[in-house]
Amino acid sequence: MRSISPYFSWIFIRVGFSPNQLTYLMIVCGVLGGAAVAVDGRGTTGLVWAIVGALLIQAYLLLDCSDGEVARFRQRTSVTGVYLDRIGHYLSEVALLAGLGVRAQGAFENGGYVELGLLAALGAALIKAETDNVVVARAKSGLAAEPETGDRALRPESTGLALAREAASLLKLHRIIGAVELSLLIVAAAVVDHLTHGLTATRVLAAAVAIVAVLQTGLHFVSIVASRRLK
Repeated sequence: MRSISPYFSWIFIRVGFSPNQLTYLMIVCGVLGGAAVAVDGRGTTGLVWAIVGALLIQAYLLLDCSDGEVARFRQRTSVTGVYLDRIGHYLSEVALLAGLGVRAQGAFENGGYVELGLLAALGAALIKAETDNVVVARAKSGLAAEPETGDRALRPESTGLALAREAASLLKLHRIIGAVELSLLIVAAAVVDHLTHGLTATRVLAAAVAIVAVLQTGLHFVSIVASRRLK
């Protein structure tokens, strides 16, 4: 989106959108994307709504790029804008993961998939909270928001943990709980479900994201505590 967002940002500037208005629109697109995904996944209708959800998430990403570009162009960066941006990411990713759980459950069925979606949504929110609270903890301790050592502060002090962190990052499993990648995976699962007349692919995806979210929550916490970010 970074390659095309400047063209849209130019249009937004010409129309007269403020940075915060674009951020609010970003939030709306993200939450509506989650709502679209929640529609029953069976049949052609389910496939169509999965595609609609993915398009809304792509719009969410585009607006996430453009609000900052417009703010910098107009020299209207603000604390409020940063806050709204962070809240937008929380709401959008939670909505998409919860929507996936509802979709996997199917209409009037049991199976625990709604709970899996909510568990994944909680994990995604906690991961963001863990990251954001590093800044909060440093600010409350009178430290700068970012450690002076820069990226080196992200590396755990333990060699073993550092190697484990590198190995985990190479696998990139954490990306399947990110809104942009997940929206595309939901479409792929919807195509398979449409061809097989079931919800198996969507249910496997819901279980996978729940497992990754839980593991990532714990591993991210350990990575932060074991690093130099809190020093």
